[in-house]
Amino acid sequence: MDPGLFAQYVVIAIAVAVSAAVVARKQFPGGVRRLRIACALPLVREGRPGWMRKLGRRIAPAPRASGPNCAGCDNCGPSG
Repeated sequence: MDPGLFAQYVVIAIAVAVSAAVVARKQFPGGVRRLRIACALPLVREGRPGWMRKLGRRIAPAPRASGPNCAGCDNCGPSG
């Protein structure tokens, strides 16, 4: 295969993958969150090397806001 044609295929494959990731994050945020948790959880367990635990923490999504009346405004604290 010609190196130029191979480079085109690689660029197109990267563009398609990025596009699919953006659409998945916009259309299925809960599914993407569960997938990130499922990928990160085995990496952050005890006994794993440091680089693997660091990678798992980067993959893991940010924790959700807690509480029954929390709307996620990041102004945690008592109202009024």
